[in-house]
Amino acid sequence: MTNLPALSAPDLAALLASRLCHDIISPVGAIQSGLELLDDMPDDPESMALVRSSTKSAVAKLQFARIAYGASGSSTAQIDMGDAKTVAEGLMSFEKASLQWTGERAYVPKNIAKLVLNLLVVANASVPRGREVEVTIEQLEPVARFTIAARGKPLRVPAKFRELLAGDATPDSIDAHGIQPYYALLLAREAGLTVSLEQGEESVLFRVEPAAQAAEPSLETDGPR
Repeated sequence: MTNLPALSAPDLAALLASRLCHDIISPVGAIQSGLELLDDMPDDPESMALVRSSTKSAVAKLQFARIAYGASGSSTAQIDMGDAKTVAEGLMSFEKASLQWTGERAYVPKNIAKLVLNLLVVANASVPRGREVEVTIEQLEPVARFTIAARGKPLRVPAKFRELLAGDATPDSIDAHGIQPYYALLLAREAGLTVSLEQGEESVLFRVEPAAQAAEPSLETDGPR
């Protein structure tokens, strides 16, 4: 399993809260700007369009975060993968890459659904605007197996994710920007799953499979980073 640095529960909660605020401050700020413009120019169509679009973006990000980062009920709660797909589609409709999602729909332990969504965020950050992210749910029972592929050029898998996957991070290096990939790998560890990364010249594949049946977590590169 990936060697993750230890964070206290208060630090983990605080950093995730910072990450959430970072994600929603932009659309909320745009809503405020649009409303201020409407104060000066009532019924201005461009200002109204800005408020509508930014409101939809903020709602999509919050709905996504509720499942990806939230408690989602008790410690034994299950999540419908159909709901996970819906919030992922909502988020990605405002992001730089398009989303393709295939696989069965079923209720799964919440950490499985949360892991899919958190790796989706990492994959989306790896490709430039106008490219594609593809989620393939291969199996959910009795154990989860899935892949997330990101296609585009140039590829830039977040450096913090690579550092964490390689087991090179320290507690002091985990900040509000690094907490999301940290949380993704923490979810994998809690679920007994292994994450590996395979990168080519124009695509990168995040593979998740049972830890007992996988090789050591790897970071394989077929082409230039």
